[in-house]
Amino acid sequence: MCGIAGILSLDGKPVLREELGWMCDAIAHRGPDDEGYYWRSNIGLGMRRLSIIDLSTGHQPVGNEDGSVWVVFNGEIYNFKELRGGLEQRGHRFYTATDTETIVHLYEEHGARCVEEMSGMFSFALWDERRKQLLLARDRLGIKPLYYAEIGGRLLFASELKSLLELPEVERALNWRAVSHLFSFLYTPSSESIIHDVHKLEPGNILIASPGRPVRTERYWNLEFKPEYGKTEDYFVEGLRGLLEQSVRSHLVSDVPLGAFLSGGIDSSTVVATAARMTPNPLKTFSIGFPEAEFNELKYARQVAKKFKTDHVELVLEPDVLRVIDDLAWHLDEPFGDSSAIPTYMVSKLASEHVTVVLSGDGGDELFAGYQKYLVEEKERRYGLVPAPVRRIFGALSGAMPEGMKGRNFLRHFSLDGAERYLDASTVFRTEEKRKLFRPEVFELISDHAPWLALAEHLGKEGAPRLSALQYLDLKSYLPLDILTKVDRMSMAHSLEARVPLLDHKLVEFAASIPPELQLRNGTTKYILKRAMTGILPDEIIRRPKHGFAVPLGRWFRGKLGPFVRDLLFSQQSRRRAMFSTDYIEQLLRLNESGRDLDLQLWSLISFELWCRTFLDQAGRHAARKLAGTASRVS
Repeated sequence: MCGIAGILSLDGKPVLREELGWMCDAIAHRGPDDEGYYWRSNIGLGMRRLSIIDLSTGHQPVGNEDGSVWVVFNGEIYNFKELRGGLEQRGHRFYTATDTETIVHLYEEHGARCVEEMSGMFSFALWDERRKQLLLARDRLGIKPLYYAEIGGRLLFASELKSLLELPEVERALNWRAVSHLFSFLYTPSSESIIHDVHKLEPGNILIASPGRPVRTERYWNLEFKPEYGKTEDYFVEGLRGLLEQSVRSHLVSDVPLGAFLSGGIDSSTVVATAARMTPNPLKTFSIGFPEAEFNELKYARQVAKKFKTDHVELVLEPDVLRVIDDLAWHLDEPFGDSSAIPTYMVSKLASEHVTVVLSGDGGDELFAGYQKYLVEEKERRYGLVPAPVRRIFGALSGAMPEGMKGRNFLRHFSLDGAERYLDASTVFRTEEKRKLFRPEVFELISDHAPWLALAEHLGKEGAPRLSALQYLDLKSYLPLDILTKVDRMSMAHSLEARVPLLDHKLVEFAASIPPELQLRNGTTKYILKRAMTGILPDEIIRRPKHGFAVPLGRWFRGKLGPFVRDLLFSQQSRRRAMFSTDYIEQLLRLNESGRDLDLQLWSLISFELWCRTFLDQAGRHAARKLAGTASRVS
């Protein structure tokens, strides 16, 4: 696991060696064990390494036999031994035992299509000296991040946005489209960042760049839901069990201590149950809980840990956890409205004190239809039986009701059409609320951007069953932009590698072949997964309702953290930004204090303000490097 960064000159402007150093220093937390560089006048590749496989000879960059191809790599290729065997038979010579070296030889055989041979999580940058061509690639599901920008005749890229901000040509200017998306859905868009002109390479995509030619991106993989209606339930149950075992076994390969996150939900419990049978010593597991009973899942985690005899460690979080809030802003890299980043940060810190690699159960809700919102959407389809003009009348009535009035949100929600209604349930600040939240001149900048439109296109896929379309939407947006972003940043904040066995692409493709009727059956979510784990997991774990990784922030904001929120959002520093209506923020705080949990709305504002202080208000690379050093020491 590593952090990568680099620069390609597209028009002859030189690449300075010290620039690569600045970029890699900013992501030292991603790889504290080693650093390495490949540098010529027109190209520079840099990396920071966290040693996981081949601890002694795994230094990067890694080249081919004649030094004409070089790569820096972040991630793990789980089928690298199989690939290496085939490459050696074709005459390729290896000088390390790493998965990284497999990439250069695969490239020699297949060119840019080498990514199609790889099974794993990855982002990498490969330089072909003969062709003067740079290849950037990102894994199929977006487990590992990669940012890039084409500015001033150069292509810049890095694992994290903060690396690009080390360079003077990257202007610290807000991307208003991303701001609008952030305050709608808690995160920035799939192809853009919060900084103007800086992009994300989307999952399942490659980027190809050469001096004197246009930079281009291509998609090499996309998930298709193709239900196999001719198969029996037992076929899917047995197939899933087999693929789970294969994936978990491949994810256990490590030359350093390994453990697993355990929430007590069915996904993490499935991973733990499978891994525990394959490890000779007790698997180490890690859990986070809260004093508030309705948020605390520790009893379920303990039940699973006891059954599979794991070496279990847990931590109960109190409101004083926000003492790490400045570190969260630094490591999240962009404003991020999902407050579950807090327990993810803390459980990663806990795990990092014992292991270097952890397995995570993320992805199960999207693959096996585990979200309650899928059940809600199924029930709400009957709203479509009411004629649209009648529903619009209800929408008009809701607009006349005061904010916070009981029934107002239901009437507005009822008035919407299918795709809009589903997305509305996941929206934090809707258009009318943004109009109140932002000052008029700022609202004008974001009002032309409609975050719903791009997402609604995923729901309109022709011929796709409704549930499959919802799963596809979440696999393209919520999973990579929220869940995987959170896990990557919060684990790497502590130099901890998080692996996601449920997102092995073969397992993902198999899940997409399960008919919707077997994913969501008679009100039971994850029907096939639950059948597959019956007799393996305790019945209570299988039957218990879905419980998100939630934080009692709304309650904390009404108590010990109330003064902190006010001091931050009404500070002179925040007011000088002149972005938000303080009257509307005051209204949100009063509603929260009256008992209505507005933790997502308030946390989005807090996260944005902290990010602005950390990145927009900093003078440049020297301040950023100082902050990075502070964050590393605290971690």
